[in-house]
Amino acid sequence: MDDTCLKSLTVGTGPAARLIAVRARPGGAPGLFWLGGFKSDMRGNKAEALDAWAGRNARAMVRFDYSGHGESGGAFADGTIGRWLEESVAVFRACCQGPQVVIGSSMGGWIALLLARELARQTEARATIAGLVLIAPAVDFTDELMWKRMSPEVRRQIAETGSWTRPSAYDPAGYPITRGLIEEGRQHLLLGGMIETGCPVRILQGVQDADVPWRHAVELTTRFARDDVVLTLVKDGDHRLSRPEDIERLIAAVAEF
Repeated sequence: MDDTCLKSLTVGTGPAARLIAVRARPGGAPGLFWLGGFKSDMRGNKAEALDAWAGRNARAMVRFDYSGHGESGGAFADGTIGRWLEESVAVFRACCQGPQVVIGSSMGGWIALLLARELARQTEARATIAGLVLIAPAVDFTDELMWKRMSPEVRRQIAETGSWTRPSAYDPAGYPITRGLIEEGRQHLLLGGMIETGCPVRILQGVQDADVPWRHAVELTTRFARDDVVLTLVKDGDHRLSRPEDIERLIAAVAEF
């Protein structure tokens, strides 16, 4: 039986206000907090599998859709890393209590690290991060995996028109990549310095990942200053890491906490 509660949370004010859809499962600690990827939603295979595991183990779980994704309001083309981070912080503060295992997939891995940094600045909080589990973390992807790899023609189109439609194996219509996404993303880059989360970090990365190369995960691993970090490379794994054996590996990583 699905005993999750669907609720909504308003983030932002005035014209920037958007309604964020949240699914919350009651349960014990440490709870699970899910951060999805770029153009994905909270009803994907990994999130559903984790929620089912949480239900079987009487663990709390909170998942939500970024604005412009899934069941949430707002336009995808208005999205930026900062905007989606603001929503992540708001949902975490409003819906989580006690220690949490934050699980970030792809873009969600980047946002998970930014969330940890943001929470570290707080003096008091209802919820804290007990551990991070990052799946193919696309840290700094707007610059490292998009802008730096784009042709001069594509860069020119983004600069002049404000947008370019990126072909995608997951969506026949492709994804709009906006100038705002690229430019605002530069305010949140992490790979240029050291990273300290203050909690254990587990990274799962497919070697056959065509979207986030495994060397990107290795580079990220070198950036952690003092955290307990374990990087697991899945030799035949792709970007999604959604096969039954991948899900088992993910649940095992979460179950460590």
